[in-house]
Amino acid sequence: MVADSSRAFRVLETNHPPGIYLPGADCDETLLVPSSTVTVCEFKGVASYVDLVVGDLLVADAAWVYREPRPGYEAIRDHYSFYPGRVDACYLDHELVTPQAGDFYGGWITSGVTGPFKGGAGTRGW
Repeated sequence: MVADSSRAFRVLETNHPPGIYLPGADCDETLLVPSSTVTVCEFKGVASYVDLVVGDLLVADAAWVYREPRPGYEAIRDHYSFYPGRVDACYLDHELVTPQAGDFYGGWITSGVTGPFKGGAGTRGW
């Protein structure tokens, strides 16, 4: 298990299923290695990515984290958001999460969330 939290934040974005952000203290940070990937969200700021390393297995850019989020998003500082499609499984309140389609967005889809969502073919520019 990489993370287990009852203190996660659900972050909503336009045309996305929620992103789930887990406090670093609730993650096994010894398994999370900084990667060179960086992206910018016009709302939240600069996101740094981490690789997940478990034994000989390396999952590139398994999660991202905002070390210095923009004003209004301070609550997610140093919280990790994992791509559900890049790990074996993610659960939210004991429900197995369906990963958001595509390779860029990391939304968590559960039975209580309906689309349409960005991520599938032809939706990146919505």
